[in-house]
Amino acid sequence: MEKFDVTIIGSGPGGYVSAIRCAQLGLKVAIIERYNTLGGTCLNVGCIPSKAWLEASEHYYKLKHQFENFGIDVKEANVDILKMNQRVQDVVQEIINGVDYLMKKNKVAVYQGHGTIKDKNTIEIKGGDKTETITTDKIIIATGSKPASLPNIKIDKKRIISSTEALALQEIPKHLMVVGGGVIGVEIGSVFARLGSKVSIVEYFDSLIATMDGALGHQLHRSLRKQGIDFYLEHKVTNATATEDKVELKAENLSDKEEMSLDGDYCLMAIGRKPYTASLGLENIGVETNEKGQITVDKNLETNVKGVYAIGDVIRGAMLAHKASEEGVFVAESIAGQKPHINYSLIPNIVYTQPEVAGVGLTEEELKKTNRSIKTGSFPYKANARAKISMDTDGFIKVI
Repeated sequence: MEKFDVTIIGSGPGGYVSAIRCAQLGLKVAIIERYNTLGGTCLNVGCIPSKAWLEASEHYYKLKHQFENFGIDVKEANVDILKMNQRVQDVVQEIINGVDYLMKKNKVAVYQGHGTIKDKNTIEIKGGDKTETITTDKIIIATGSKPASLPNIKIDKKRIISSTEALALQEIPKHLMVVGGGVIGVEIGSVFARLGSKVSIVEYFDSLIATMDGALGHQLHRSLRKQGIDFYLEHKVTNATATEDKVELKAENLSDKEEMSLDGDYCLMAIGRKPYTASLGLENIGVETNEKGQITVDKNLETNVKGVYAIGDVIRGAMLAHKASEEGVFVAESIAGQKPHINYSLIPNIVYTQPEVAGVGLTEEELKKTNRSIKTGSFPYKANARAKISMDTDGFIKVI
């Protein structure tokens, strides 16, 4: 039975970055991944493929709608969705290969299989018909999250889909209905709108990307509406029914309670994600979770069980890859006896639509709730020479 100083369950950005930092600090490290490839949701079915799709669709959109204004005449532009999809998968595989290389370079032991905590120093790993057991001084839980849905709507992965299926579609939807106007909804919605789909986004709140500064959400709404996306803000989705080739979506207007319905060939559930902690054996050692299913941690990201830590999407805070990575480094350095620090207000939020949206620090709305005295200033891109040259005049820079 092999013994390690630190064992990390989950190989997403938080997990593999933490493994590398632990190894750099002289610790003997193992990482456990239940899927066939390293990288977790972000590399395999999240951040990386979505950004690759966004990049490809933006090139097509500019070719079709903007190049003529630059004096570039293109007779015809067509999308080969299968070729586009293949390039996305090639990019993903290259980055996964890079993570594999980093694990080997830093002498991190990689175990493929589902890890279950038997006690705070013992983990059982089941992969196929093989079962192994390892021992460890410290455990870092970095298992990430999975797509969430509404209680009465089941993701069938065929017509009612999550971001995972949306990023692997082999056809351009005729009408993509998106439930949720957060980051995932607007990014994937904008991909297919640019490729020619009719896109309808249904959002419960009165603005998009509700966790970011309100001015950003309102500007993004205007920009995406100009690109042809339909929005139904302040609508509560009540049902979605799928047949073999279409989905009927029903929603209720929150102000007048009037019901509306939409028909499309795909419905993307993009209402957020929930922590993935199933069958990890948390109950075997008494690790506490909250009402959202998140693992409870202290300021050092240690659970109520000494020597067991949790990072990334399974704990409080924004579900961001770079937040998980910061926490991974923080825990690695803490275990090694250093005194690291994370300033969460310096972790940016980014939406890779066109225009892109980014914010760092507390929002104006958050600051007003604390009764802080603030001043704001903004500058529109339409008054910026560089923005005019590149025809990127939507949006502004705002400083609080």
